[in-house]
Amino acid sequence: MAAIIWRPDVGANFIEGEGTRFRVWAPKARSVSVRILSGETDAADIPLQQEQSGYFSATISGVEAGDRYLYLPDQGPARPDPASRFQPEGVHGASQVIDPLRFEWQDREWRGRPLEEYVIYELHIGTFSREGSFTAAIDSLDRLKDLGITAIELMPVAQFPGERNWGYDGVYPFAPQNSYGGPEGLKRLIDACHARGMAVILDVVYNHLGPEGNYLGEFGFYFTERYRTPWGDAINFDGPWSDPVRSFFIQNALYWINEFHVDALRLDAIHGIYDFGACHFLQQLAGEMHRHRETLGREIHVIAESDLNDARVITPPDHGGYGLDAQWNDDFHHALHALLTGEKRGYYCDFGGLGQLARALREGFVFSGQHSAYRLRRHGNSSRERSPSQFVVFAQNHDQVGNRMQGDRLSSVLPPATLMLAAGVVLTSPYIPLIFMGEEYGETAPFQYFVSHSDPALIEAVRTGRRAEFSSFGEQGQAPDPQAEETFLCSKIDPSLRLQGTHRLVYRFYRTLLGLRCRIPAWRAFDRGSIRASCDEGKRLLTLERHAGESALLCLYNFSDTPRETDVGFAPGTWRLILDSSAPEWGGAGRLENRAFFGADGTAITITIDAFSLMLYCRNYEEQP
Repeated sequence: MAAIIWRPDVGANFIEGEGTRFRVWAPKARSVSVRILSGETDAADIPLQQEQSGYFSATISGVEAGDRYLYLPDQGPARPDPASRFQPEGVHGASQVIDPLRFEWQDREWRGRPLEEYVIYELHIGTFSREGSFTAAIDSLDRLKDLGITAIELMPVAQFPGERNWGYDGVYPFAPQNSYGGPEGLKRLIDACHARGMAVILDVVYNHLGPEGNYLGEFGFYFTERYRTPWGDAINFDGPWSDPVRSFFIQNALYWINEFHVDALRLDAIHGIYDFGACHFLQQLAGEMHRHRETLGREIHVIAESDLNDARVITPPDHGGYGLDAQWNDDFHHALHALLTGEKRGYYCDFGGLGQLARALREGFVFSGQHSAYRLRRHGNSSRERSPSQFVVFAQNHDQVGNRMQGDRLSSVLPPATLMLAAGVVLTSPYIPLIFMGEEYGETAPFQYFVSHSDPALIEAVRTGRRAEFSSFGEQGQAPDPQAEETFLCSKIDPSLRLQGTHRLVYRFYRTLLGLRCRIPAWRAFDRGSIRASCDEGKRLLTLERHAGESALLCLYNFSDTPRETDVGFAPGTWRLILDSSAPEWGGAGRLENRAFFGADGTAITITIDAFSLMLYCRNYEEQP
């Protein structure tokens, strides 16, 4: 890959032979100086020159990569750079000058992957390994590649307070977390992924900043009181002074794909991004990202998290949308979770019918304008016109596990057979599958909410807020203390479990499904017209058919606790039973009457499906050597 041809126009940019150019947006100040720190006591304060629109800048010779600095607005204490590339001493310490050209990338031939090829593995750096670092994560990449993963998704890594946090409390959007290994460590991880043909998705947070170390408001009008978010002050994307704010976050997005070679961004909770301007921030962001895709000559994607069920998010701008490439589909998760667990608390009260999962498989959204009992209003619009490759689906993710009181996974309430059924629905769906770290072998450790703030009042506020959240969701009992180190430590996964007992069985099942996915054309077809999904609510049987030319895949799922018979009209051709999750190799009894290989003439054949299991039939399947 070529040398960097783009840099942000804010922050500290090291220029070989010239020094470092500092630039900060600080319209609330009449003057700004930069304090260059040399040693523990010596410091030099150098005034910056005022530009238009509230910017201050200067190029200072002699300032090298590795030097540390602070900004001194005329009315306030010295503060770190809002666009700091590295915070080696945490959110309250000095920023450090970084030379992005010093890292020797080895991914020059890397051109990314189309979204259709993504099999996503979501992970949290701090709990993914014993060490909890970018470098330590590299040791697991070969395992993930062997499993069938083609893209890893990192929960947010922008500098947050302390050493343990989910990452959504970040306050320096340009600075990779110091306790994870900083910029150098993140680049090594991304380079290692690309060497293995794996893309990297970075979760970024553009709807709020965390409460501790959040000094941006002292510099400029980054926040607005016009809107409220559940997580803190809303970002000012459409009010007075909003142009530089929009630029700040768009430059952040471009920074990750240029300096760090990130392949895709996952935008956290875009329903908390408020913009009533003529060109929505999300549309502007997607447009800029796609322009850089052309410049860089590689695949770059923008993926949204949204609970709006609004297809405009992923509709092209020339059809009235924002133009993002894909979005998470919570409806799919909720429909599947409610079926598997029978849970009815909170937003699960809207789900539980098998027809809803069939609708999710056919269309994407379950709620496309119907009344929601949870919301007490109509919700969503139709996504039938959007490609299945624009939806990311999952049985578990960090939110759906971690926002439960005990952070309990499906493995804590479901037996292996039902875990395999859940995996089968996600991995055979016509969407982009996401696996949450440890899910692939039935990890038993919870994933709980944890922080390491330094302000006692803030710590207590977080505890109180979590208790109130669980109370409103109807959960009973005592929530783990988010501030306690033990809450963090008990959330670390143990991949060695994949080699033991039923964990090994579940792991092999995931690996088998992902291997089949690569070999069957119909499995990789992303055309609404090639998908048919239907169900028998009484028998709790779901059928999914997928086609691609002469290749066809028939998926039968039984969500009941007893075996069920169904008459299946196989289209003419040669069919093969390629997987039965109730077979002995998966811990079941198996059934001899379900023919493993046969020629069909269109006549219905009676198939018996065991309780909580799935069966996959494929037409024109060729066994791999």
